[in-house]
Amino acid sequence: MSKKDICIKILVEISRIILGVTFIFSGFAKAVDPFGFAFKIEDYFAAFHLSSLSFLALPISALLCIGEFAMGACMLFGLYRRWNSRLMLAVMAFMTVLTFYLAIANPVDDCGCFGDALVITNWQTFYKNIVLLVCSVIALLYCERISNIFTGKTYWLAFLYIIIFISLFVFRNYLFEPVIDFRPYKIGANIPELMGVEEGQGREQQTLLVYAKDGIEKEFTEDNYPWEDSTWVFVRMDTKVISEGAKSPIKDFVITDLSFDSQKAELVGQNDITDSILSDSNYVFLMLSPSLEDMNMSYLSDFEDIDNYASDNGYKFYLVTSSTTEEIMTWARENVINFNFSTMDERAIKTVVRANPGLILLKKGVVINKWAGIEVPSEVDLKGPLDNLSYGQLEDAEARNKRVLFYICSVFLLPLLGLKGLDFLFFRRRRNNVQGESEIEEDHLHE
Repeated sequence: MSKKDICIKILVEISRIILGVTFIFSGFAKAVDPFGFAFKIEDYFAAFHLSSLSFLALPISALLCIGEFAMGACMLFGLYRRWNSRLMLAVMAFMTVLTFYLAIANPVDDCGCFGDALVITNWQTFYKNIVLLVCSVIALLYCERISNIFTGKTYWLAFLYIIIFISLFVFRNYLFEPVIDFRPYKIGANIPELMGVEEGQGREQQTLLVYAKDGIEKEFTEDNYPWEDSTWVFVRMDTKVISEGAKSPIKDFVITDLSFDSQKAELVGQNDITDSILSDSNYVFLMLSPSLEDMNMSYLSDFEDIDNYASDNGYKFYLVTSSTTEEIMTWARENVINFNFSTMDERAIKTVVRANPGLILLKKGVVINKWAGIEVPSEVDLKGPLDNLSYGQLEDAEARNKRVLFYICSVFLLPLLGLKGLDFLFFRRRRNNVQGESEIEEDHLHE
């Protein structure tokens, strides 16, 4: 092999690894939280004045998660090299143009390409896509030099398993809360601390005083403005931002308690209870529903059990929603529900939990536990105070995430390793036997 061939091979393999790893990570990060990526797609629709298509956000999110992960895995394992290289080049050409527009126009804060796992700016996304576009061109030009882990006999089995794995993973995270939580409201998060910014790290700005003299304007600070020189005439005061500083990870976490009359026909009063909830030294249950009309009613009885359990053990329970007051009263009358109702910003609720409804358990403003409606604790499991139950114990989220990630990687890789072993022992051995028999026949012919 010539030096040129060696250099091309190295370049192709580097491009293959960059593309494969990036697409797998991007697809996985979004598949962990398909609802979160669907919300980002809704932001895109709104930015391009296509809000009428918002109902397609979740299906598109699921398809993109599956497709991106599958393309990355196929590139990394060398499956269907020519067709996958063509598809990747087409995707990267489109995404590079799109992200260039996003970087210039900035209709959304970030592209959401890595979900909440890694948030980067639109310009950083564009530069990243330039690198991936170059890699995809190299991969297509020399696709036959991409190393293939499996033989043609097992291509389809490996590809089928990849599709099944990522599809089931997306479906699991559709039904339940994300298996790995990258949001600011993850278990163990201290909400009051995340709502603020450390002293000295906030937005830094400077007040400028504009004075004019002989028709020429000049900016001064509060320390050097010409207050004693009458030839300077004050024009205006400007504010200059020196540094945007750090931004608080949690915004709009404001809970307003609603009080109704006994017939749930009239709003009697409302009160901001955010501080009292976040400072409560006892357990607080928050049932969260961005829209009562769209709530999955299958789990309502389970939440009623939670409410009764909270009442029996001296814990507070609130149903927090972004529905209007009229919608809340109508829903409560129709379902004969006597929850303590509160309201919060819709986007904030959707950030805390993805399910509708979902449940979060707080203590002193710390997220102790959280559940999707399908997995809330049952009445038979809630025996005794939470201090004595596993539900009320704060788990080490970082250790749990590492353990979960290990399990996911094992479930994904072990069957592929088994298929590789089958490929090596059966198909390759059979091919070697066929080649050996051919060589023996050729030797006999030569004799």
